Amino acid sequence: MTTALAVGRVPDELPRSTDVLVIGAGIVGTAVAAFLAAAGAEVCVVDRAAPADGASSSGEGNLLVSDKLPGPELDLALRSIELWHRRGELVGDDIELEPKGGVVLARTPAERHELWTLARAQAAGGARVRLLESDELSEVEPFVAPGLAGGVFYDQDCQVQPMLAAASRVAELRGLGVRLVWPAEVTGAQHDADGRIVAADTARGRVSIGTCVVNAGGPWSGTVAARLGATVPVVPRRGHVLVTEPVAPVTLHKVAEAGYVGSVHAGDDGRSCSAVVESTRSGTMLLGSSREFAGFSRRVDQEVVAEIAARAASLFPGLRAVRLLRAYVGFRPATPDRMPIIGPDGAVPGLVHATGHEGAGIGLSEATGELVAALVLGHATEVDPAPFAATRFATGQ
Repeated sequence: MTTALAVGRVPDELPRSTDVLVIGAGIVGTAVAAFLAAAGAEVCVVDRAAPADGASSSGEGNLLVSDKLPGPELDLALRSIELWHRRGELVGDDIELEPKGGVVLARTPAERHELWTLARAQAAGGARVRLLESDELSEVEPFVAPGLAGGVFYDQDCQVQPMLAAASRVAELRGLGVRLVWPAEVTGAQHDADGRIVAADTARGRVSIGTCVVNAGGPWSGTVAARLGATVPVVPRRGHVLVTEPVAPVTLHKVAEAGYVGSVHAGDDGRSCSAVVESTRSGTMLLGSSREFAGFSRRVDQEVVAEIAARAASLFPGLRAVRLLRAYVGFRPATPDRMPIIGPDGAVPGLVHATGHEGAGIGLSEATGELVAALVLGHATEVDPAPFAATRFATGQ
């Protein structure tokens, strides 16, 4: 089943003009469109392929606090989870929102010390945490391996089914009168004498812009920005996900080893692997994760697959008897400081960015949509937009 079929209906025709043009119909772009349209803006969303065909369809649907550093990133995550719960109340079980909680495991006393230090700082920022001694781990995760040093339980960690979440959002956009056009790759822009974007050129024609263009192109955002006359340092960061055969639940929560947090925020360009293990409603297990800069190569690296499987089995020995069904790769939109870019472009008037969320796009999408809408419409914001400004990468900043 293709993504286009999964979200239903054929695409709309490209309008001659729109108030706001959102580029990218992934989970972030559609959230931006929904918040803008709900506030009364005329919105059109275009996508190079189909709704949720990129990073959104390759993720695990995580809504996490556990991997967020204290400060702006944690603030954005906490707000987004609050909004996700509101959305869950609105749409019911259509998106399979599960407030399952998360567990991060430390293999050694040194890892436990670092993990507990981070957790205490996260708690000071609003996260709900419970520090776990070694002998408490099996109370939380009955099938965990013996001999681990300890861990942390994160009450607010959740999960959604990403394709169902995308389909639900597309249905909402239809009801709000938003036009969705695909495939419609953006190829360039027209600017007025002041440099403001006044029209965008796509593979389906030109559309005039009344207020702004929002770049929500995910891993392709750097290319999109360049075609619009701007520069944002977003590049694809590839990751592997393994899917097992359906089994009786091995984990009760989303579980990660302590090294996962470090791999998310690592500043080097090398490859990293860490164990992430979680169950799904269908009975399959999702195993991750890896991070590397390999362009848009979709080649599955068997060495990475083997390392992920081995690290996961070292945390949950019962996985050694479970067969893998498949492995696939996806691409995260990464920035140099591993923080999203949300807000107006510093050099091109009429261009707003909503990108660079790395592997947290699904989790941060709700707060991102809310923040972009507030910035575009001139409303007060729930979180401070300054740390996410695109201008932080400008020369001299």
